[in-house]
Amino acid sequence: MSIDQHAFPVTKTSDSKIKYFDWDHLDFGKNFSDHMFLMEYSDGVWGQGEIVPFANLTMHPAMSAIHYGQSIFEGLKANRTADGRVSIFRPDMNAKRFNESAERMCMPSIPEELFVEAIRQLVSLDDEWVTSREGHSLYIRPFMYATDELVGIRPSRTYKFLIITTPVGQYYSEPVNVKIEKSYTRAASGGVGRAKAAGNYAASMYPALQAQKEGYHQLVWTDAAEHKYIEESGTMNIVFQIGDKLITPDENHDTILRGITKRSVLQVAEMWGVEVEERMVTIKEIVEAARNGSLKDAFGAGTAATIAPIAMIGYEDEKFMLPPVEERMLSNKIKKYLGDLKTGRIEDAFGWNLIV
Repeated sequence: MSIDQHAFPVTKTSDSKIKYFDWDHLDFGKNFSDHMFLMEYSDGVWGQGEIVPFANLTMHPAMSAIHYGQSIFEGLKANRTADGRVSIFRPDMNAKRFNESAERMCMPSIPEELFVEAIRQLVSLDDEWVTSREGHSLYIRPFMYATDELVGIRPSRTYKFLIITTPVGQYYSEPVNVKIEKSYTRAASGGVGRAKAAGNYAASMYPALQAQKEGYHQLVWTDAAEHKYIEESGTMNIVFQIGDKLITPDENHDTILRGITKRSVLQVAEMWGVEVEERMVTIKEIVEAARNGSLKDAFGAGTAATIAPIAMIGYEDEKFMLPPVEERMLSNKIKKYLGDLKTGRIEDAFGWNLIV
C-alpha cells in the first residue's frame, strides 16, 4: 500500500503549549505536545486519518472498551540527532507488534506503512517538542480501542486509532530493585501475555504495589504454571549477564511481550561477538549465579526504561546485590551505542532510524 506523505489533513492548534512548557521539570508521560493523530474504523474499513489539535475525547457510557477491555497500545521514541534532525527508532517493529496485538484482541489491523507514516507526519508537525537535551526524547503512544455503544460481549465493530506524544526524560532516575514474584501471575500460556493489551497492565498493578511497599521498584514475573521460570519485568524485558554471556527468556512463549529494545540489545551484542542465549531461564540458575558471584549484570530493556540497571534482586527472604553500575562494562557499552545510534553520533549500521 502506498501512502502519500501529504495524505493526512492537518488542523493546526491556534495556541501552542510549548511556550508554557517547563523543560527542567518533566514528569514522564504527563505533558503532551500540541497535536494528535486520529482515525476511525467502521463498516469494515478505516476512514480518513487526520492530525488535529490535542484535545479530550468524548465517549458513550456503554463504550465497549470500558466494559470488555478491547484496548491495545504501543510505545516508541523520537530523538534529536547531533546534526539537528529528528529520528524515530524502529517504528516498523512497533507497527508489526501492534497488528499482532490487534489480531489477538479481535481488532482490525492497520497497514504498517500507514502506521509508520502517521507517526512520521505527527512528529514532523510537532518537531519542536523533540529536544536535544541529554537523556530526553519524545515518547510516542499509538493506541486503539473499541467504541461500539453496546453492553454485549462480542468484538466491537467500530474502533478509534490515535497517536499522542509526550516529551520525556529518564523513566528511572536510579538503578532499580526488583522482586522475583512467585504468587501472582502476569500471563498464562494461551492468554494475551504477548499482546500489548491494556488489561495486562491493569492486572499487574496490585502485585506491583505490594512489592513497592516492600521497597522494590518492579517485579520480575515468573511462569503461571510452576513459578519456576523467569519471564519479564513489569515495564521491560529482562536480560542477565552470567560470566561473559547474555541470557534472556525466550520470546517464543506466548506469555512474553516481544521487546523491540531487547531485540536491539541482542543484535548489537551479537555483532560484537558476545555469546547470547535466548531460552527458558530458571530462578534457580539466577539465584545460584548471584550467590557464587558469576551474575555480573542484570538489566531491563524497554522503550520507556531503555536500559535500566538492576541494583538488587529479591527472592523469598534473600536480597542479592549486583555489581556497581560503573563496573558493568558490557551493558554500559550497549547503552551508549544505542544512545549514539539514535542521536546520529555514530553510523546507523542497522538502518533502524527513520529520519523525519
